Amino acid sequence: MKKIVLSSLVVLGLSTAAFAQAAAPDFATIDADASGGVSLAEAQVALPDLTEEAFTAADLDANGELSAEEFATLTATAAVPAS
Repeated sequence: MKKIVLSSLVVLGLSTAAFAQAAAPDFATIDADASGGVSLAEAQVALPDLTEEAFTAADLDANGELSAEEFATLTATAAVPAS
């Protein structure tokens, strides 16, 4: 019985990780105008709950757009639940 429960938990954990990875927005897709940066409006399409404050905090070079690296950091941070 313990093996079944343990196996189920492992499978559930792996499938959840795969789903989260598959659900992560792709930078090139989000960058709708292919400018090389993601604007607040473009980011909010992928992340509807994204606030202007969170976007500004993620925009480390303060150019008004997120680079691929800044966007990756934002989405990785957004996927981690607050404790």
